[in-house]
Amino acid sequence: MTRPLSTPARSHTRRRKQLMRMAGDQAILILPAAKEMVRSRDTHYPYRQDSDFWYLTGFAEPDAVLVLVPGRKHGETLLFCRERDVEREAWDGPRVGPEGAVEAFGMDDAYPIGDLDDILPGLLEGRTRVYYHFGRDQEFDLKLIGWLNRVRAEVRHGAQPPHEFLELGHLLDEMRLFKDRDELKLMQRAADISVLAHQAAMRAVRGGMREYELQAEIERVFRQHDAESAYGSIVGAGSNACVLHYRANNAPMSEGDLVLIDAGAEYRGYAADITRTFPVSGRFTREQRALHDLVDAAQAAALAQARPGVPYEAGHVAAVATLTEGLLQLGLLKGKLEKNIADGLYRRFYRHKTGHWLGLDVHDVGEYRIDGESRLLEPGMVFTIEPGLYIAPDDTSVAAKWRGIGIRTEDDVLVTAAGHEVLTRGLARSADEIEAFMARA
Repeated sequence: MTRPLSTPARSHTRRRKQLMRMAGDQAILILPAAKEMVRSRDTHYPYRQDSDFWYLTGFAEPDAVLVLVPGRKHGETLLFCRERDVEREAWDGPRVGPEGAVEAFGMDDAYPIGDLDDILPGLLEGRTRVYYHFGRDQEFDLKLIGWLNRVRAEVRHGAQPPHEFLELGHLLDEMRLFKDRDELKLMQRAADISVLAHQAAMRAVRGGMREYELQAEIERVFRQHDAESAYGSIVGAGSNACVLHYRANNAPMSEGDLVLIDAGAEYRGYAADITRTFPVSGRFTREQRALHDLVDAAQAAALAQARPGVPYEAGHVAAVATLTEGLLQLGLLKGKLEKNIADGLYRRFYRHKTGHWLGLDVHDVGEYRIDGESRLLEPGMVFTIEPGLYIAPDDTSVAAKWRGIGIRTEDDVLVTAAGHEVLTRGLARSADEIEAFMARA
């Protein structure tokens, strides 16, 4: 049995201290936990903690607020959370409580969430800057405005209310973009579990199955390894693979179909994101292989750009050039390579970008451009590389043999000082590797 992993409390403490240094001694930072969301009447959606809150605390409960007060003599890190309640805990499970929060999560102090209204105005007083995610939670926005107004009402008595209000994401997003050693261990575990799940799907697939049966197999493996889905799994057979965000997952699969699976595990909050496209029969047709080989070449071209000092956008540019050239060779596009790229004619068959940041969110935080220019890759960044081709089933401008084929190949890539590391390297990628794996299965 694989040993469970978790982020040590010292890592959360280090992140909070780094964030406070960035904010400065005259700031106050306020971050509420995610709210519980009602699904219908007395049932709720499964609770997931706000990614920023989790990154800074590792605290999994709702009804909590983290307040960071840099330089405060009586404690800089304060957590407001639910009190212990024997009756409620019998229904919903144990709570940490303020007393446990200090010891377990390295807080300087913790208070009942009910005391927030009395304590927070005093913490705001004398601070010049407030860092907060404005607009995410309208109910909490109004509460914060109310607390600020209470401080402003005391100006005649010498109170000093904050006069700058700054988006917390300007600091926190940049921190989260660079993964530390503890994060990378969790991301590798999420990737490894996702590889096992995709392998299980390749073994299980057969003609006559429904797409949801493969979805069930993938998500069974996630749960078997103490993980869950990082996002809604996409399982699209035949022309359903041409729908980028296909959700139904209920169609039957035929022997001649390709099936595209875009699914990743979330482990301790960290996401993996893998896509593979493979034949239900275990063997690609000539046309399927030709397009799959082209997508594979585009991914290799993008992957060659994954190294420090290279613009993030270079991977997409390389993938587009490779795909466009291949589409011209196959007769799916006509004309000159440069004009097809300049006019974006390839977008008929390739509508999306070649990747995105990856971390606590499957589409993770972090700027892609700085001062109008694609930012340069640096060690510690993790992103996906996911070129694809999608030939619509009703596209009469191409030969019938190509229609209804959708292919995407996606891997998770860490930028290292020496170049890059593919976290999802354990999963068959090329058409030859996929056929060989399925033959052994």
